[in-house]
Amino acid sequence: MDNLSDTLKKLKITAADRTDDSLEGCLDCLLQALTQNNMETSEKIQGSGILQVFASLLIPQSSCTAKVANVIAEIAKNEFMRIPCVDAGLISPLVQLLNSKDQEVLLQTGRALGNICYDSHEGRSAVDQAGGAQIVVDHLRSLCSKTDPASEKLLTVFCGMLMNYSNENDSLQAQLINMGVIPTLVKLLGIHCQNAALTEMCLVAFGNLAELESSKEQFASTNIAEELVKLFKKQIEHDKREMVFEVLAPLAENDAIKLQLVESGLVECLLEIVQQKVDSDKEEDIAELKTASDLMVLLLLGDESMQKLFEGGKGNVFQRVLSWIPSNNHQLQLAGALAIANFARNDGNCIHMVDNGIVEKLMDLLDRHVEDGNVTVQHAALSALRNLAIPVVNKAKMLSAGVTEAVLKFLKSEMPPVQFKLLGTLRMLIDAQAEAAEQLGKNVKLVERLVEWCEAKDHAGVMGESNRLLSALIRHSKSKDVIKTIVQSGGIKHLVTMATSEHVIMQNEALVALALIAALELGTAEKDLESAQLVQILHRLLADERSAPEIKYNSMVLICALMGSESLHKEVQDLAFLDVVSKLRSHENKSVAQQASLTEQRLAVES
Repeated sequence: MDNLSDTLKKLKITAADRTDDSLEGCLDCLLQALTQNNMETSEKIQGSGILQVFASLLIPQSSCTAKVANVIAEIAKNEFMRIPCVDAGLISPLVQLLNSKDQEVLLQTGRALGNICYDSHEGRSAVDQAGGAQIVVDHLRSLCSKTDPASEKLLTVFCGMLMNYSNENDSLQAQLINMGVIPTLVKLLGIHCQNAALTEMCLVAFGNLAELESSKEQFASTNIAEELVKLFKKQIEHDKREMVFEVLAPLAENDAIKLQLVESGLVECLLEIVQQKVDSDKEEDIAELKTASDLMVLLLLGDESMQKLFEGGKGNVFQRVLSWIPSNNHQLQLAGALAIANFARNDGNCIHMVDNGIVEKLMDLLDRHVEDGNVTVQHAALSALRNLAIPVVNKAKMLSAGVTEAVLKFLKSEMPPVQFKLLGTLRMLIDAQAEAAEQLGKNVKLVERLVEWCEAKDHAGVMGESNRLLSALIRHSKSKDVIKTIVQSGGIKHLVTMATSEHVIMQNEALVALALIAALELGTAEKDLESAQLVQILHRLLADERSAPEIKYNSMVLICALMGSESLHKEVQDLAFLDVVSKLRSHENKSVAQQASLTEQRLAVES
């Protein structure tokens, strides 16, 4: 280290004289010291004030320039040296050197800038202001097709530099995307796929850029899907495959790229991995099985990619996914159920699957998870059943297969995601199915649980679905017994509150259910309607100009139905409904105007 102090002193003197030979000796000595103990040597360099001297040594004409850049690259490996390098004014001369024709100078300069940018806001900012990124992108473009070792080494360093420059920085990533770096990197990957270091750098750069939404369109216009699948097929080691996976996942969020990946044969690779890893208990194999099956499900989220893989329900992929559901592996059960939920996104697919026995498979799966089951599997299987229940022709088939009984086993679940899907599935099943709606509506346990969930303020989804199911039970059954069960369980106040929802569809469902209650069982529900202040709410809905036409229409229908109750009738009279209703006779919506005239007549007669 004493020797180092002497070297630093000598360097200051020789730098002033610009004698290249003795300068070179000093720089070799520094590089040697950095190799032996980088941190301590860097501290000494910082303390000596030599950094400012380096700025004057970074000149294109000097034979020592590459070594000076190498020293800077080495010291910038230390976090504490990056800001001092910026403060010493090294960035601007380094960026100037990017215009050099000397490959060694370019290599060391790229390393120096890359290391200064690593995890350093100040470093990145200085390189940005000096315009360094554009020069490097241009270099990548011009060197892209060269496959000699020196050019590949330089390409690897430049890729690394851009990665450090833009890592986790949205605006700098966007800048690189605007410079058109993506097509260049994709081309690089295709040409240099035999070079492991360069391939790895490209992948990390992709991973960096792929998170940004604006990058996806650029990626979609290249042959990235084909290149990644080609690369993926070559990888034998787990770590290398993992790297490709990390790029595939964010890219596969884009529908156009999903389709490209499917067409490039990614699905076959994923199915093969699943087959290879399914029985392994090695941690890395379990992780890879999860990644592969998750990615498979993600590919099915695109309409075109999903339909291509469904192949009218005859496709090999669809059949393989079906075989995951009865497996003993929870991850595969989950992926299988999620995949079915994704296939079940149009009526044709749903009808085909129900006709071919998918419901029984899903019910068997649910059965295996009733007691202390896996919540994610329960949630996924219920999602699939809910989607399958959407086409009208499937409802009766699913009801007779016993889906409601299978679903009701999860009534005691305390997990909001499971509760949410359970409610949605039941609501889909009873849509226009009077008998099923009546049967469920008389199930006291179910109705009591619904009333309890209508108060789940921490879970808006569960609360909304519970209200909607309560209303659906009345609307589809039109049954007095159902209404009585709901009144006895304390459900009326929730339906009245639902009429004030911010969602018009929910308001409407509530008003229709309340009108049926008033028409069929007004005497039973009278007290609850009164204490829930229904009349005051209806007055507000009619007076509010923002209320949708159907809300105004159904509110007036309900007012007329409430006149059969003495106490509610009195409330209507006290609130001067006539004024509000008469104004609606000139409403632009014909149905509202007609209903206003009828309601006005009814109010006038009854008063």
